[in-house]
Amino acid sequence: MIENADMKNLTLLVLLILTLGCQTKNGMKEQQKEIIENYIKSYNDFDIAGMTKNLSDAVVFENVSNGKVELRTEGITEFKKQAESAKKYFTQRKQTIESWEFNNAKVTVEIDYKATLAIDLPNGLKTGDTLELKGVSEFEFENGKIKSITDKS
Repeated sequence: MIENADMKNLTLLVLLILTLGCQTKNGMKEQQKEIIENYIKSYNDFDIAGMTKNLSDAVVFENVSNGKVELRTEGITEFKKQAESAKKYFTQRKQTIESWEFNNAKVTVEIDYKATLAIDLPNGLKTGDTLELKGVSEFEFENGKIKSITDKS
């Protein structure tokens, strides 16, 4: 039979375990949020070093448009090359996070995107035109780093 003192101690232990679990989960969310905010700010500032600071060496990036993968890179080197190449398309660009969804190692953000073109595009958009999109970016984490980014529009 469990004594009252033992029951109190057991209850306190369970509460402590539950509290620590919540703090760890909230701490993970805060870390993920900070990493994503840094990535977005660096993207907006054309700062490749800042964008890649918290990426895994094996990061996979995909750009999906209308359900079709338009671009895929594998590894930090390919990602950096693509990011450098993409800089020449815009004079300015801004991703704004509209909402967050946390699901353990995966974080989904709704993005409002606005950019000014630096070149003419094959679809008829011209230098100086404004490109506005709404989309979703999915970030997957592993060992405190982003292991994959999927941009969907």
